[in-house]
Amino acid sequence: MLENIIQDRDFALLMKKNIQELITLFFQKEQNFGILCKIEDVSFEPELPESINTEFRPLTLFFLAGYTFETARIENNLLIFEAGFGSDNFGSIVSVPLLSILQIIIDETPVLINISAYKEEESKEKDNVDESGVENSMASFLSNPENSKFLK
Repeated sequence: MLENIIQDRDFALLMKKNIQELITLFFQKEQNFGILCKIEDVSFEPELPESINTEFRPLTLFFLAGYTFETARIENNLLIFEAGFGSDNFGSIVSVPLLSILQIIIDETPVLINISAYKEEESKEKDNVDESGVENSMASFLSNPENSKFLK
């Protein structure tokens, strides 16, 4: 089923690799491009004023051209670039996790679509829950004196 694939870790790693390799190729070819990404995962340094922040939609398009393209790089699974925002051209360094890029676009045409829905944070939380569940289960088991016969 599609849902199993798009939430699969291996599928997400493949999508991330494809995104990184395509962007790297565009850097080498000096090809400007746009990225459609989940704004909730994007970080800005310095933080943008609230008046600018509220203008973003949940899915936001950034176009990398000119100075923005020249400053762009991939580092630690992030696409990082400098951009100016608002009428005052407020400068900020933008960091976009590669898996938060849903589309890469050239001349209004998507050249890559990322349908991965895998969340690394959720899987870590799930692992922590499982570990504490095992610990709680073992503690309950050991608290019953009758279970001591199973331990040697």
